[in-house]
Amino acid sequence: MVKAVRGAIQVAANTREAIQAAAIRLASALLEANALKEESCISLIFSVTRDLNKANPASGLRTAGFHNTPLFCVQEAEVAGSMERVIRILLTFQSEHETEPRPVYLDGAERLRPDLAHGSAPERN
Repeated sequence: MVKAVRGAIQVAANTREAIQAAAIRLASALLEANALKEESCISLIFSVTRDLNKANPASGLRTAGFHNTPLFCVQEAEVAGSMERVIRILLTFQSEHETEPRPVYLDGAERLRPDLAHGSAPERN
C-alpha cells in the first residue's frame, strides 16, 4: 500500500553545507523512524523557506547516495511570522506494514507540529 509521511528541520544557517547536512539528517531520520530503505521510496518532495537559498536540499541528498528516488524541491509559501530556515519533506513510500507512518521534526521544527513532534500520528476517529 502507498503511504506518505512528513517531517521538518530548522537549518542552523543559510550555507550550502548546513542545508545539505540538514536535508541528509532529516531524510535519514525519517527513513529510520519508519524502518524504510530507499527502495521503498516512491518520491520525495522538499520545500524550503525563502531564506534558504544557498543550496538545494535534493542535491544534498543525492551527494549522500540517494540516487534512485525522484526528488523535487519547491519554495514554501511565504507566510508572515512563520518559522525561518526550515526544510520540510513529504515522503511517499510503499509499505506492507499496517503501522501508521511516523513523522520526524528536528532542531526546533518540533514547534511546527507539537502534536507530531515525537513521532506519533494523532489518533484518527
